[in-house]
Amino acid sequence: MRYFFILLTISISFFSCSVNKAKIDNSVKKYFDAQNVDGCFTMLRNTDGEITVYNMALDTQRFQPSSTFNMFNSLVALQTGKVTGDDMVIRWDGIKRQNNWNRNFDLKSAFKSNATPYFQEVARRIGKDTMQHWMDSLSYGNKMMSASVDSFWMDNSLKISPDEQLGLLKKLYFDQLPLRKSVMQSVRDAMVQVDNTAYKLSYISANGNNAAQLPLGWVIGWIEENRHVYFFVTLVKSDRAKDLSSIQVDITKDILKQYGFFEGKM
Repeated sequence: MRYFFILLTISISFFSCSVNKAKIDNSVKKYFDAQNVDGCFTMLRNTDGEITVYNMALDTQRFQPSSTFNMFNSLVALQTGKVTGDDMVIRWDGIKRQNNWNRNFDLKSAFKSNATPYFQEVARRIGKDTMQHWMDSLSYGNKMMSASVDSFWMDNSLKISPDEQLGLLKKLYFDQLPLRKSVMQSVRDAMVQVDNTAYKLSYISANGNNAAQLPLGWVIGWIEENRHVYFFVTLVKSDRAKDLSSIQVDITKDILKQYGFFEGKM
């Protein structure tokens, strides 16, 4: 797969994939329609670099990363030693929340639970200057931070496109980021959701809101079957208040199933 610097607004992104020769697949639109949401899906087949896209207009548009930033946050924390390993525990701060977050977490369990308080504490330990340095160095999205080091990925200051997410995933998987290999391996391990004899599925899902406080959701990750890897990004958005919950995960799995995954035959 060739990477090149793709112009998005006025900035150049290090993580973008080439989508100008992408295969457009509108057949997956039905999965978004069935949930009454808008969105896009993009997949990179690593064997030949083929990219398949549904809804190109959204694929190259930037959105708030929400909890998908946990991946980048963790990479920086491990690289800088603010998190010493995927088994390092950060203790619960004692503040009771509605989610299942009222407990201690290490990196792996925090990933599985999308434990926002854990990753907010991680960001505070990293610090604003160091975080900005790494976002600038790796050209993460628009590289913008608000004054709040523990929420800028959730307040619509930081934004990234699905295309850029896809590029980051590929570099992470193949140890192509300027980070220690052990750091990238720890984050890859934390992203694993399903690992069986037929396939291995790794991803992060996220829910948030756009600048108009309307809901959006992400799934970013990869699936491995028969020693081949396929990278994918799903973005879901709604023009009205709606509890997306796991809608983006359901849509992603429906699309992967349509493409023939989950049977160990790809």
